[in-house]
Amino acid sequence: MSRLYLIRHGKPAAVWGEADDDPGLDDAGRAQAEAARDVLMALPEAERPTKVVSSPLRRCRETAMPTAEALGVEIEIDPFVGEIPTPKGLTAEQRPPWLREVFQGNWKDVKGDLDYDAWRQDVAGSLNVRAGTAVFSHYVAINAVMSQLAGDERVLVFRPDHASISVLETDGKSLSLVEQGREASTGVL
Repeated sequence: MSRLYLIRHGKPAAVWGEADDDPGLDDAGRAQAEAARDVLMALPEAERPTKVVSSPLRRCRETAMPTAEALGVEIEIDPFVGEIPTPKGLTAEQRPPWLREVFQGNWKDVKGDLDYDAWRQDVAGSLNVRAGTAVFSHYVAINAVMSQLAGDERVLVFRPDHASISVLETDGKSLSLVEQGREASTGVL
């Protein structure tokens, strides 16, 4: 089994539902990205990631950048670890209430134009081949993985804080949780 690290992006300059639908990091988020890099680089060499993968969204790419620079590698963009897809026709203003409803239920009950339980399985499955990787992702995508690992059908099983690092192991076919990252003391920010 090889380790991989699942990291939530740092604090963005705007929250979901605000004008910018792809915000970068604010000053606190940039500091969190550097702190995540420091934690990963302080690992014993045998456990340290050698690759960096990010969601396509700016807040994840900016969180991943200090780690990629420290490792001397390029960031690989993987849409599978991106945000939960918004149903077609939903406006930016309608997304926050939709997400709040999603958080209250189970994966099989998420309303939209795709099978969100299958999406959850795809997110977790995409990590199976990510041994030795730091993966920078999002609140809901991380919950997709954590719920899958826990065998829990609820959407919201974990409240990862910004730049929270969860440690997983993979043998290339399956994932297991080694250590859950730090939880936020409040809801989604």
